[in-house]
Amino acid sequence: MGADTAEAAGPIDAFRQFFALRRDVLVLSLAMFAFSLGFQMTSRYLPEYLVQLGASGFVVGLFGTLGNVISAVFPYPGGAISDRIGSRYALTLFGALSTLGFLVWLLAPGIGTIVVAGLPIEPWIWIFVGLVLAQAWKSFGLGATFAVVKQATDPSRLAAGFASTETFRRTAFLIGPVLAAVLIGLHPEFTVSFQYVLAVAVIFGALGTIAQHVLYDASEDTLGDSFEGIAQLRQDLADMPDPIRPLLIGDTLVRFANGMVYVFFVLVVTDFLAVGVDSIAVGDVTIDLGLSPQAFFGYLLGVEMLIALLVMAPAAKVAERVGLKPVVAVGFAVYAIFPIVLINAPATPNALLLVFAFSGLRFAGLPSHKALIVGPAEAGAGGRVTGAYYLLRNTIVIPSAAIGGALWDFVSPEVAFTVAAAIGVVGTGYFLVFGAEFDAYA
Repeated sequence: MGADTAEAAGPIDAFRQFFALRRDVLVLSLAMFAFSLGFQMTSRYLPEYLVQLGASGFVVGLFGTLGNVISAVFPYPGGAISDRIGSRYALTLFGALSTLGFLVWLLAPGIGTIVVAGLPIEPWIWIFVGLVLAQAWKSFGLGATFAVVKQATDPSRLAAGFASTETFRRTAFLIGPVLAAVLIGLHPEFTVSFQYVLAVAVIFGALGTIAQHVLYDASEDTLGDSFEGIAQLRQDLADMPDPIRPLLIGDTLVRFANGMVYVFFVLVVTDFLAVGVDSIAVGDVTIDLGLSPQAFFGYLLGVEMLIALLVMAPAAKVAERVGLKPVVAVGFAVYAIFPIVLINAPATPNALLLVFAFSGLRFAGLPSHKALIVGPAEAGAGGRVTGAYYLLRNTIVIPSAAIGGALWDFVSPEVAFTVAAAIGVVGTGYFLVFGAEFDAYA
């Protein structure tokens, strides 16, 4: 990824630059694509799956909080394991565990209720167990991806560099939910049709694990070699560059707000608004679709990600002219107000299509956001700075979903989404006032 990366002004150009990456980065990215496809086919539907298996709204919130815990604590142990057994075998182990997690989700309804010491273990408990396993592959990839892009890209073109890799990875975010929607449409009972989705996710996970084990060459990989445990972590947090701190505070507030309601987006569409599509009119012809709310949600996610793919590379190009901060702020603003827009949307298919298209605009700031995190880091420290940043942010965000679940279950969905939007607006405003620009873009 060299100087030409800056010329990427659209998704096609971003793809062209992506496939010019060296082999080790390409293999990792292809594996990431496979696992992202599995995650995106399944993860956004898991709250609905939980409800179908008997969980309450508060339990759904606890499920989201467990996801936050995993996101916060997995990366550093993942680095330690990588140091111990080598990145190639670590990748294979994490891939196998993630695939096993998809399999646990698949088998959960068939396990039924088990009584242990007089206490009933409901089927939805296994969705929690599967989450711990399914998130394993992510424990390796975050810091490595940031560090590789930083090493291979000119500082003034970091946003374009991240746009290239993100455009490829986010294609899985488009294909996954749409494929899930097609599979969910094959059976009227959601619990059954979602098992079709999970079976395909198991296949993708297995293929990704095998491919990365066979193709990945870690002979020149030095990522993770400097991990020294908690002492290193404390030092990384203390040494975090000053320009990153206002970004971290604003980002944490925005992500806390999003975390309060993210797991409930599917329930808003499928239960709160209960919007499906029976038919569409094309001229004088009416086409019967028979899309359930669950299937329609998959297509809404596809629309969201299509907009994201269309805007990321151009937004990165805009950032080279106006700076990273304004582009990041736009993304934060969309994150902040989306909950209030969604919960108050008219219960019609067209309205929801517009709402989720709007949501796709939040990804416009993602490449610039990543550039603003890793840009100020010293050479060779990009992975550690990224890991410290995300560890601190994700640790603070841990209780957000449980709080949102409590408000959803014990007060009202409208209150939960309104409070989330208010916190997001505060975070966006803080970043606008105190956020610093990366010097290479100033």
